Amino acid sequence: MSTGLSRQQCAVTVLGGPTAVIDIGGLRIVSDPTFDEAGPQGYLTKTAGPAADEDAVGPVDLVLVSHEAHPDNLDGRGRAFAKTAPLVLTGPRAAERLGSPAVGLSPWTGHRLPRPDGGGDLTVLAVPAVHGPEDGERDADGNVNCEVIGFVLSGQGLPTVYVSGDNASIRTVAEISRRVPGIDAAVLHAGAARVPAKFDGRPLSLDSRRAAAAAAVLGPEIVVPAHYDGWAHFSEGLPEIELAFHEAGLSSLLRVAPHGTWVPLTR
Repeated sequence: MSTGLSRQQCAVTVLGGPTAVIDIGGLRIVSDPTFDEAGPQGYLTKTAGPAADEDAVGPVDLVLVSHEAHPDNLDGRGRAFAKTAPLVLTGPRAAERLGSPAVGLSPWTGHRLPRPDGGGDLTVLAVPAVHGPEDGERDADGNVNCEVIGFVLSGQGLPTVYVSGDNASIRTVAEISRRVPGIDAAVLHAGAARVPAKFDGRPLSLDSRRAAAAAAVLGPEIVVPAHYDGWAHFSEGLPEIELAFHEAGLSSLLRVAPHGTWVPLTR
């Protein structure tokens, strides 16, 4: 926990649960920060703490929050950490609830950040996500379960990186692929999260086979799985993910490393 995460040129590390640190374009970005130790979190149970804490992550330039309604994507310490960042990008409703420094992005709207590496701007594009089955009941804003977004990071000379958030919909992945061709790397939330009281226990995020299908649709060179461990309501883990990619003939895309270990975002 005390060892800092050294700055990388273009790499990602998953710390556990959904939390990933992405170094790209001279920027340090953290997605869905969850830094609490193991224990109950309302109706959910966290089974493992992160591989690195806030001090190890150090100063960040941007925090991405796919949604703040559920503690497995933004727990207590993760929320406090996000509030210390210079900028948080999330959905419009979540931004209202979080307050400064959160900026709300509707799907298909973007935000530009100057890159410290001198390469121009990094563009963060919000993309849709469906946090449950396609036929799930939708709220007044058209959301299943709650407002959730994913993100696509891009910039001149950089790989284009998709961070799925808690999306369970292959139809949504296909729409993203059509509108944002040329995705080079994908960080997929792939633990088949299930809560018995919601949608008859059907997955609220990608299961392993859908994660492999998403990879086939997107066509990236690299897939980094996340959000498959650390919480009791994940119904599938790394063995299921690896098997699904093997059966789909896509094992060469999968990049799995111990939490806290860097994975290059380019081959």
